[in-house]
Amino acid sequence: MTTTKQAILFLAVFFAFVAISFQLYQFWLLKETQFIELDEQLDEISGIEFDKRGNLWAINDGGDKPRLYQIDSDGKVSRTIDIENAKNWDWEDMTQNDFGHFFIGDFGNNSKDREWMTIYKIENPIDIKSASTRAEVIKFTYPDFDDQDSSDHFADAHYDIEAFVYFKRRLYLFTKNRSLPFDGKTRLYRIGDHAANFKAEFIGEFSSCSTLRELCWITSAALSPDRSKLVLLGSDRLWLFEDWEGDNFFSGQIYQIDLGLVTQKEAVTFKNDTTVIFTDEIFNGIGGNGYEINLNSATRKRFTVN
Repeated sequence: MTTTKQAILFLAVFFAFVAISFQLYQFWLLKETQFIELDEQLDEISGIEFDKRGNLWAINDGGDKPRLYQIDSDGKVSRTIDIENAKNWDWEDMTQNDFGHFFIGDFGNNSKDREWMTIYKIENPIDIKSASTRAEVIKFTYPDFDDQDSSDHFADAHYDIEAFVYFKRRLYLFTKNRSLPFDGKTRLYRIGDHAANFKAEFIGEFSSCSTLRELCWITSAALSPDRSKLVLLGSDRLWLFEDWEGDNFFSGQIYQIDLGLVTQKEAVTFKNDTTVIFTDEIFNGIGGNGYEINLNSATRKRFTVN
């Protein structure tokens, strides 16, 4: 074997070893944060939220019943609440206001076939004594929405949403960018928190990354109870925002936190001001778990916006 062939073989083996080692590290990093295996009823979990008594609630993605699931400490479903006047077209995230009222975002719009999106507002789940309730209905659209008959149907790539938070009597929406070629930006919009038809107000935008859209997509959002920290969830990382000005969350300090192995992570919330809970859907036999990280001990990397 020539020296050149030996060198090539050595490099191939070395890089294969590095790649395998990295994947094993990523698997370990995610596994280290796992604390529950979720009930099989939550195979497409897309939103989670703690009520004021510390009970964890979840929703499934589109196609399920318009139903909330309470999760016990073992990951099993202990209670359900149906929303009588709702439909689960494409439920994507949950948030809550200062009184503990829950908001459920039915605003998934993969094919841009919805001009008006819906958010359901229900009372604090701890005050719901029966197995069902009714919701206050909030509708919104975008100020520059082009309908599906447009000659350039997907020119505006910010018609899909999977993440939102409540902040100072407003709801803030983070778009799931579907641009081709992908530019990595998510837009921030604002609407009211009560029953009405709103035209969403544009606040700003943030470039998460542009390497691969499946890694850069924003799939859920959460604000800490003290409203000092915002996290946006991706398939392998968290973006953490602090010290913003006004209501433009993108104006402050930004960090990245590596979550390990790429899985279909779709839901995030705060357990307290420093502890973040996130979950992933079951995909190809992987996922279906709940994970917990402490922001004070997690390794964070300063994120610089290009």
